[in-house]
Amino acid sequence: MAQSFNSRQMSFLIQNVIFTLILYGAHTYLLSHFAEGITFFFPIWQVYVFHFIITTALYTIINYKYSKGKTDIFNTFMMSTFLKMVLAILFLLPLLLSEMDNKQPDVFNFFIPYFLYLFFEVFSLTKFLNKRP
Repeated sequence: MAQSFNSRQMSFLIQNVIFTLILYGAHTYLLSHFAEGITFFFPIWQVYVFHFIITTALYTIINYKYSKGKTDIFNTFMMSTFLKMVLAILFLLPLLLSEMDNKQPDVFNFFIPYFLYLFFEVFSLTKFLNKRP
């Protein structure tokens, strides 16, 4: 069981790093061409570090529970997703409480990757949950 946990975890980490680098590169490229004059509250790299860490933590928790024999991980996934939403609000709280006039670009910069990472999480989890050990 430990080997399958480690192999799934390593495979996911590699996929997550590649996904993050591609998404970050595309996002940075688009911002450099279409948002030259906009000053953002959060540097784009902070948004991606947040998403990478949270996505890795959620996957690790579910992967660990699954490797211990718990195949019914729906409640764990839902609680982890709820915690992820709370952490997202906490991450954005300085922006929301700031005196910035136009907060919309920062919110888009956060939530577009948020939903892409959520899709990536669900895809990765269902991929390994559909495989029976």
